[in-house]
Parts: sequence; structure tokens; C-alpha cells
Amino acid sequence: MNDVERKELIRAALDAQTRAFCPYSNFPVGAALRTADGKIYHGVNVENASFGLTLCAERVAASAAVAAGKRDFTALAVASRGGVSPCGACRQFLAEFNPNLPFIMIDSLRPDSIHESTLDVLLPTRFEGPI
Repeated sequence: MNDVERKELIRAALDAQTRAFCPYSNFPVGAALRTADGKIYHGVNVENASFGLTLCAERVAASAAVAAGKRDFTALAVASRGGVSPCGACRQFLAEFNPNLPFIMIDSLRPDSIHESTLDVLLPTRFEGPI
């Protein structure tokens, strides 16, 4: 990913964050997932009064891409206060598509505060299911 694509993905995640539905936690999260064809799919956290039904931004973005017929994920940017790392469920969900997916985690309170990693580092022993 070149610098222009990286900046575009970061902007898309920050923009998505503004559309999060988080009346219970007041912790908005936005995600931007790039596919091999260069298209960006957005996701936001969508909370529910029954907390177990809450959807994470990362899985919303990945599901939107899959619904559009895309399965070749090349990078993911996530924007949140503090630039938190994706939860374990999102890591495992994304590993199904690209176990080495590059991650960009952005602190939306300080957008120049960015941490980058890869999924294989964040989830070194993923569940691979039956062979």
C-alpha cells in the first residue's frame, strides 16, 4: 500500500467513525477495509440493548465486502478513541480471509497517533478449523 492509499484508508475510517451507533458505550468505532481491487468498504460499531448482539466496525466492514462479492482483503484501518486494537472475535473473523492482513489503528482524538501491525502478529495462533 502506498502513502496515498494509506492516507485514504485512514480518512475513510475516521469518516466512518462519525456514523457509529453507540448509545450505550458512547465509544464510536469506524473501520475502512480495502480489497484487492482498491475498493474501500466501511463499517461502524452498531450497539444493541442486548449487548451480545452488538456488531463491531471491523466485522461490519468485512461483511459488507463479502456481501459485494469481495474476499481478497488487503488492509484495514480502524479509528477509535485511543486507537484500540480489534477484539479477538474480529481478529479471528478477519483471519478467515487474510491471516496476514495489515492493520492501521488510529487514535481519533490525535489522528497523527497511529499504530500499525499485521493480523498474524495480533493473532499468532488463530483457529483454523477442521481440515
